[in-house]
Amino acid sequence: MVEQAETAEQAGTVERAGTVRRTPLSRERVLRAAVALADEAGIESLSMRNLAQELGVVPMALYKHVANKDELLDGMIDVVVGEIGPPAPDAGWQDAVRSRILAARQVLRRHPWAPLAIESRNTATPAVLGYLDSIVGTLRAGGFTTDLAHHVMHAMGSRVLGFSQELFDTSRRAGRSGTAEPEPPAAAFPPEAAARFPHLAAIATAASHDDASVVGQGCDDQFEFEFALDLLLDGIERLRQQGWTSASHR
Repeated sequence: MVEQAETAEQAGTVERAGTVRRTPLSRERVLRAAVALADEAGIESLSMRNLAQELGVVPMALYKHVANKDELLDGMIDVVVGEIGPPAPDAGWQDAVRSRILAARQVLRRHPWAPLAIESRNTATPAVLGYLDSIVGTLRAGGFTTDLAHHVMHAMGSRVLGFSQELFDTSRRAGRSGTAEPEPPAAAFPPEAAARFPHLAAIATAASHDDASVVGQGCDDQFEFEFALDLLLDGIERLRQQGWTSASHR
């Protein structure tokens, strides 16, 4: 009887006092609990042991649903990417792609650990592949050749998923909770550095005064993301109108 009770406990289905029955453990429940744990405490806090504790089961019970931590991480990425809504119907390709990318960015900002997790994988997960396939489908429906769509996806890079590694992005950092926290104001360029790198010093000064109400807070990363995205989309549209092909530019 003791062994039977322990087995039920591992499966997360043991009854207590004859009235309370735990929600059965499932792959979806495991993945969503892992996402919530990473959102709350950061991806570095995630372990099979911590996740099992969060779910109230022993670690071995998790392996019935995910083979290892790599499979767990892949599944978590798919949960997050699955939160991105479908393409806007009856929209031109540029508006459709722009709104989809910004929707993806909103999702990833809710899960600050996700961009690094996505970049860490050697192969794209099924949900990521499905999302990318739908973006290419939007381009093709908008009159893009397969050739141009191919090069557009290279040009967009991770930006198509709503994130990018910014060269001067010092305005935010990830806290222990995994949420974005304001970075302390950066010190002004020392005079000797400003003299040696005058153009960078001018950019740093301009960035710190973009919003006079928050002097020293640095760049608005959402504005910078949309600025770069619009530059890309406008340039891509010009290439489409010109009938650009890679063969003619080799």
